[in-house]
Amino acid sequence: MFSKSKINEPGQKPEDAPNAAKPAAPDAPRPPAGDFKPSTPKAKPPASTLSPDLHITGNIKTTGDIQVEGTVEGDIRAHLLTIGESATIKGEVIADDVVINGRIVGRVRGLKVRLTATARVEGDIIHKTIAIESGAHFEGSVQRQDDPLNGGKARAAAAAAKAPAEG
Repeated sequence: MFSKSKINEPGQKPEDAPNAAKPAAPDAPRPPAGDFKPSTPKAKPPASTLSPDLHITGNIKTTGDIQVEGTVEGDIRAHLLTIGESATIKGEVIADDVVINGRIVGRVRGLKVRLTATARVEGDIIHKTIAIESGAHFEGSVQRQDDPLNGGKARAAAAAAKAPAEG
């Protein structure tokens, strides 16, 4: 049933073996380019970090993740936004996931919003889910919406569309 082949004998390389089978990979049919399915997803890039000595005046927009340790005077839109303990944001924050350890002066919109014990927020929070740890300072209103990221625009459009129909 099992036998020792000449390929495995010491002193003889597989290419030198008279009846050695060639590797199947080069002769194997390749699937069409359209059927390619990667075996592993691409690695998620690390979050962009704005260092404590960085001061930005202007808006920031990304589909990725941001960790802010410095100061931003402007609006920030991201997938995951982490506000460090030394950070200060003066503007609107919009993200799927917002973790606040530092200070925000302005509105916060997020699917998941978390204020840690060191958070300082002066402004309204519009969220789908929220967590506020003991020790967090918050001054403003909290409003739950199913779609907080587009809630303001969607409601304004719905109100504008409804107004002419009523009159």
